[in-house]
Amino acid sequence: MTVVTIDEADHQRIAAAIRTAEASTSGEIYCVVARQSDGYFFSASLLVTLSILAISLGLAFLIEAWWLTIRLPAFVGAQLLAVAAALTLIYALPSLRVRLAPRRWQYMRAHDNALKQFLGRNVHLTKERTGVLIFVSLAERYAEIIADAGINAKVPQDTWDSIVAGLTDDARHGRLADGFVTAIEAVGALLHEHFPIGADDRNELDDHLVEI
Repeated sequence: MTVVTIDEADHQRIAAAIRTAEASTSGEIYCVVARQSDGYFFSASLLVTLSILAISLGLAFLIEAWWLTIRLPAFVGAQLLAVAAALTLIYALPSLRVRLAPRRWQYMRAHDNALKQFLGRNVHLTKERTGVLIFVSLAERYAEIIADAGINAKVPQDTWDSIVAGLTDDARHGRLADGFVTAIEAVGALLHEHFPIGADDRNELDDHLVEI
C-alpha cells in the first residue's frame, strides 16, 4: 500500500456508502482504518540485537583464523556500542521499525488490532449478530473483514477473502476510499440477501469511517 490520505470528501463518501448499504438490511457495517497497529520497537530491537551478535560471532572466528588479537573488553565494548547505536536509530525512526519487523508478526499485530476494534466498537453487540467490521492497517499493508456470528454463518470465507483482496488492491494503488466504498457495497449486498431490513430496524452503529 502506498502512502494514503483520507480527506473530508472521502469520509463523506464512505459514510454515504454505509448509509446506502444499510438502508436495505438490518445488518450493520463499521469501518476502521489504522495508520499502524503496533510500535514494533521490541521486535525490531530483538532482530537487530540478534543480528549484531551473529555478525560479531562471525568476526570473532575470522579474527581467530587470521591470528589477530583483540582484547575481550574492547570486543565486548564494540558490540555494546553497535547495539546502542542501532537501538537509538530504531527509536528515532518509527518507520524503520515496521520494515524490520517480520511480516508474520506485522500481520499478527494487525489482526489483533482488528479484533480489538471489533470488540471495542461493539460490532459484536448488534441485535441479530449481523455486525461486520471492515478494517485496514496501512503500515502493515493489511486488510480484514470480521463478521459476527449471524452473518458469518451464512457467508463462506472465500467470499470475505475476495472482498478483502479487492480492498487491498485498491489501497495498494492509493485508492483507499474507493476500496472502502466497493467493500461496503459488497458487504451490504450480502447483508441484504441474508438479513433484509425489517419494520422495526434501527441503526445500532455509527455510519462513518474511524481513523486511529
